[in-house]
Amino acid sequence: MPFGPRLSLALALLATTIAPRSLAEPPKAAPPPKEPVELSADQLDIDIAAKRAVLEGHVRLTKGALVVRAPRVEVRYDEVPNVTWAKGAGGVVAEVKGVRAEAPEVEIDLAKQTLALRGGVRLQRGAGWISAEKATIDLVSLKVSLSDVKGALPVPEGAEKK
Repeated sequence: MPFGPRLSLALALLATTIAPRSLAEPPKAAPPPKEPVELSADQLDIDIAAKRAVLEGHVRLTKGALVVRAPRVEVRYDEVPNVTWAKGAGGVVAEVKGVRAEAPEVEIDLAKQTLALRGGVRLQRGAGWISAEKATIDLVSLKVSLSDVKGALPVPEGAEKK
């Protein structure tokens, strides 16, 4: 059964902007960008009552500079509907601002603007790489926090002679 119209309608409902923070709540950093969350997949199942959707097969989630690809992603959304949370599993690749991350699992909290990778993470930027058990990336400040870390960072030519 072709699900193009169903998928397009569902993605149009889900691909909305994140709600601005309350004025009473001071932001930790810059306010979250108002870019939409764009989703694509081979299959989409929506539970309207639970405010949850499951995307399967060649899933791609994009929000601004963030791109996440995975075989399966579960998405939660609010009443508007704004996507508020997503969890990808089955071999995840996430890319943001020149950093590529690979992990078995990713959790994205769009209200907090964080990306948490778990289960044996490999981060790569240029020729350098770092592996860790867990990595958390703040999507606003682009600060990365890692645990149980090892890696290799390139040394500029001639730097050893100093």
